[in-house]
Amino acid sequence: MGDCNMNKMSSDELEKLKNNLKDKGYKLTPQRRAVLDIIIGNEGKHLTAEELYDLVKVECPEIGLATVYRTVQLLEEIGVICTLDLNDGCNRYELVHDNENHQHHHLICTNCGKVTEVEGDLLDALEEKIEKHYNFLIKNHSVKFYGLCSECRKKL
Repeated sequence: MGDCNMNKMSSDELEKLKNNLKDKGYKLTPQRRAVLDIIIGNEGKHLTAEELYDLVKVECPEIGLATVYRTVQLLEEIGVICTLDLNDGCNRYELVHDNENHQHHHLICTNCGKVTEVEGDLLDALEEKIEKHYNFLIKNHSVKFYGLCSECRKKL
């Protein structure tokens, strides 16, 4: 096995992740750590498993695509990352932060494919109305807006 780069997470984040994995019977192997480092280092880019693989094999040349797939599946199962489906046939992944109640909202350009995260959760008031009106406890929501980004609009 090669020597994967293992120095990008804070020690608190790493300790919490190690404990989370250990509680579920898993170890934070160098390969898993390398995949996680790439996800953290590219936060906001919404990478696919194949894109993660291309980046992680630079640091960890011996890693296989199947290992990357298994790792993202595991990280999703334990709640470290979540899958983002942009209706383009690819699963993309983003980090889940402890202080977030819901997934981000996303702006998706139908021309160039650029994805922009909307800062903050703007739907709290709407969510409250829905809960009251339908007597429904909302645990999460996902919102995607499709249109043209500023760069593509300039080209019109």
